[in-house]
Amino acid sequence: MNLSRQALGAFGLIIGFALYALAGRLPVPWNSVLVGAMFAALGVSTFVYARGERWIQALGAAFVVYGLIRAFLLR
Repeated sequence: MNLSRQALGAFGLIIGFALYALAGRLPVPWNSVLVGAMFAALGVSTFVYARGERWIQALGAAFVVYGLIRAFLLR
């Protein structure tokens, strides 16, 4: 068991929730754009981190698609 990986995961989760809460305080068009951009960035980083794991790459691609839809179509 790698404790540093678990600690980084928990730290990343805390940062993600904090950024999501801060994005909710922005005016109406910008909060959806910022949250969509965060999902797209998560998807890109997931896709790059996967290194050959097809289902994780598919999950990353789904995050990118959802992020783009959330940023530009869902308000």
